[in-house]
Amino acid sequence: MRQPLILLAMLGMVTVTSQVQAAPIQFSGVVPGTVVTKGVQSIRERRFEHLIEQETDFSCGAASLATILKYAYGWTDITEETVLAGLMEVADRERVRELGFSLLDLNNYAQSIGLRGRGYEIGPESLEEISIPVIVLLNLDGYEHFVVMKKARGDRVYIGDPALGNKVMDREEFLDSWNNIIFAVVGDGFDTSTVLLDPAQPLTARRMTDVFSPVPEQQLLDFGFKHSEVF
Repeated sequence: MRQPLILLAMLGMVTVTSQVQAAPIQFSGVVPGTVVTKGVQSIRERRFEHLIEQETDFSCGAASLATILKYAYGWTDITEETVLAGLMEVADRERVRELGFSLLDLNNYAQSIGLRGRGYEIGPESLEEISIPVIVLLNLDGYEHFVVMKKARGDRVYIGDPALGNKVMDREEFLDSWNNIIFAVVGDGFDTSTVLLDPAQPLTARRMTDVFSPVPEQQLLDFGFKHSEVF
C-alpha cells in the first residue's frame, strides 16, 4: 500500500425513515403440549442488520463511522447522533454547511476518541487485499456518498450503505463509482472476527466458496495498527 493520505470529500444522499421491528411468532401444536417461538426479522431489519442508518441528508460519513465503531470496536452505545456531535467539535462548521463532512473531519474525530484514521490509495487489483471494514466514497448517480466496504470477493463487493442498507455490488459497478481511496479506522480494541466481515451471502451456489475467517493479526499491521495493539 502507498503512504497514508487524507482526502477531503463531500457527503450526500437522503434517507429519513421510521424504525419498525418485527415481533417473534409463536407456533402451537407443532409438538403436543408445547409452544415454539420463532424470531422473525422484517425486511427492513434484515436490510440494516449490523448497520447504523443515517437520519439526515449529510450524515452518511457519521453513520458509516458509527457502524465501524459499534460493530468492529464494540462501542455498543455509539450512535450517529454521538458521532455527529463529536464531528461538529473538530470540523469547520461553515465548510460543513456548504459541503458536508470530509474524511479529514472523520480522521480528526477518530483521533479525538483515541483511535487513528488511515487513508490509502489502492488499485482495483488490490481490492481483495482489504481485510478490514473500511469507509469508501462512491459517486452514485452524481451523489458523493460514504459507505462501509466490508470486503470484496471475486465479482462481488459487500457494502453497508447507511442510506439504502446492506447490499452486494457488482465489482465493475463498484469500480466505476469508487475513487480508489479507502479510509481505515485503527487502534486498540479492534475485533478481528467482526460481523462486518461476515455479510449475508447471495442465495447462489457460489456462497459455499466464500468462507468467513478472522483477520490474521499480522495483516493488521499493513493497515496502520501498532504491534502493541495486535500482539
